[in-house]
Amino acid sequence: MLLGIDLGTSSVKALLLDTDGTVVGEASSAYDVNAPYPGWAETDPEAWWKSVAIAVKNAVKNPKDIQAIALSGQMHGVVLIDSEGTPLRPAILWADTRSSEMLPKYDGLAADLRSKLANPIATGMAGASLLWLRQYEPETYAKARWVLQPKDWLRLRLTRKVAAEPSDASGTLLYDVVSDCWALDVIATLKLRSDWLPELLPSSSSLAGNLTPKAATHLGLIVNTSVIAGAADTAAAALGNDLVQPGTVQLTVGSAAQIITPRSQPIIDPHGRTHLYRAALPQQWYTLAAIQNAGLALEWVKGILDYSWEQVYAEAFVVSPGCEGLTFLPYLTGDRTPHLDPHARGAWVGLGLHHTRAHLMRAALEGVAFSLKQGLEAITATGVTVSQLRLAGGGTLEPVWQQLLADVLQVPLYTTTVAAASARGAAILAGMGIGVLQDAIATQTSGQNTTPNNPDSSLEAAWQRYQLLYPSLHQWHHLGD
Repeated sequence: MLLGIDLGTSSVKALLLDTDGTVVGEASSAYDVNAPYPGWAETDPEAWWKSVAIAVKNAVKNPKDIQAIALSGQMHGVVLIDSEGTPLRPAILWADTRSSEMLPKYDGLAADLRSKLANPIATGMAGASLLWLRQYEPETYAKARWVLQPKDWLRLRLTRKVAAEPSDASGTLLYDVVSDCWALDVIATLKLRSDWLPELLPSSSSLAGNLTPKAATHLGLIVNTSVIAGAADTAAAALGNDLVQPGTVQLTVGSAAQIITPRSQPIIDPHGRTHLYRAALPQQWYTLAAIQNAGLALEWVKGILDYSWEQVYAEAFVVSPGCEGLTFLPYLTGDRTPHLDPHARGAWVGLGLHHTRAHLMRAALEGVAFSLKQGLEAITATGVTVSQLRLAGGGTLEPVWQQLLADVLQVPLYTTTVAAASARGAAILAGMGIGVLQDAIATQTSGQNTTPNNPDSSLEAAWQRYQLLYPSLHQWHHLGD
């Protein structure tokens, strides 16, 4: 049996996988994301450690069955630790926007250095957060022995060995994505430290260490169980979904949404709207459109309007396409693809006396769908042809929502049946690391396909309004900067 542990933003998942692809056990445990100041997002790493034990003990019934462990985890964060591995402060997470004032330091890099990063510059990524820590918490910055990604800190707790791996490192803005190594010249130019960057291990083929007696006792597992390096959550999820062949494209909708396509070579977006990261498998990359507000925005609107999801589906989809002139901008927490604007905010525009709460809800659904369309256009602009789109994630299950997505995106959709894809991908990496698996385990589609209807003129007019809305409000968003 293979154990995959996925350290997410608000919960950890443990998944036990047989080598034939059967899920034998699964459990999760939640923890808090704290915001002591507006725009901050932090978690105490010790809360992760406690929740990991709960999830693993609930998922694993017979510890002797576990042949190997591998990890996946949320990207971009910063865990500063001392030489003993003790966190010096709460972890700064990907959703944290305090580093926005540091981004001009990246903008000032020479073009050849910027190109090595192969990614747009955004808040919440490790490099920008470290610049903030250097300026505002210099004592902690100076005291740190290592800077780790969240799942790499968890692996340290399991093995007492410090390491990183390419798929997570490529999302730090400290990594040369093309040359596949730490971007030491970029780090030197930014006057950041390089002595605290750990050794890079292969994600899928490297034994990172063995479970220590203390960690084994904490998790209820066997001492010296092999621990494989693992991968970032999106890379692990791609592997868990068998999304490894270039030319396939997948949309995953949760709180945020991602549109991802594998690449056999590192192709940098000339428009700087999409991300390019290392995949979990050797000599593979993936292009990612990151849509920051998807289910997050819909949950907020649903709560504000006092809807249940059953009511949403019963009422909002009765409203005609285009919502009779009402448009919703979903940028409640800023935007990544395509605008890369942490100051962008949401809005309903075009309100009239004839609009009801059902119109407001339908407009929010359309607005999120339009945001996904912009992400898909950014992907296709990098040279990818999208003939059909795989759907994954809990936010794509409702048929009427799938139909709206198909009608907006104007591409056939089909759903996958994989749950906990990141944890499944981590378990597959565990199997690869000890040689009991050679390739990704194939997944199954649900057989549910959604074909787009012919373009609707009202929906097309709404799409045109949507594209004008962000540029029209951009100056207002930035008043007082």
